[in-house]
Amino acid sequence: MTGISITPIHVGDLTAEGELMPVYVHLIEHPEGRVLVDTGFTEAHPAAADLAPRPYPLHEQPDFDLDGIDMVVNTHLHFDHCGGNHLFAGKPIYVQRQELEDARTEEDYTIPEWVDAPGTNYVPVDGEHELLPGIRLLPARGHTRGSQIVVVDTGDRPTIIAGDTAVWFGQLDEPESEGQLLIRSLHPDRVWITHDRDAWTP
Repeated sequence: MTGISITPIHVGDLTAEGELMPVYVHLIEHPEGRVLVDTGFTEAHPAAADLAPRPYPLHEQPDFDLDGIDMVVNTHLHFDHCGGNHLFAGKPIYVQRQELEDARTEEDYTIPEWVDAPGTNYVPVDGEHELLPGIRLLPARGHTRGSQIVVVDTGDRPTIIAGDTAVWFGQLDEPESEGQLLIRSLHPDRVWITHDRDAWTP
């Protein structure tokens, strides 16, 4: 489908094992609406202190129009993916039902008050779901039980927004998890992940 664009937006940095891990969310501009995939985080939290989080929140970015977002997708609900959900109170937030249940019931899974911030309006999804023409959500187990990917028809081969289904490119070069194998089976043109500025290409 033509007329769809995807833009990565740098919303924070983490430090894991001495390595800098940038955090990106992805804006899909579609003829029928603007979709934000993940929301980053807007503040540091003691529960994540070991990752030395440094947020660059969306609401403080001069070129980002919060009100222009029509819907949000959470690939999963770890803190660096859902910590900005509160910025989109009342907007539909699509997440796999399994992920929402795990985030609400498992200890040390995420930061609960960020998941259920005031005004969050979750739309639980069971399996595959068409979000807009040419944009599908697919469950992609591996990083979490309820992880999902966003498959965007941008030409002969799809573009995929993978969240943490792959945390680094090597996991797509040599896929192991159910979600990573799914991504490769779709023969994507490119794959955007959360912790890299650039897209992976086969």
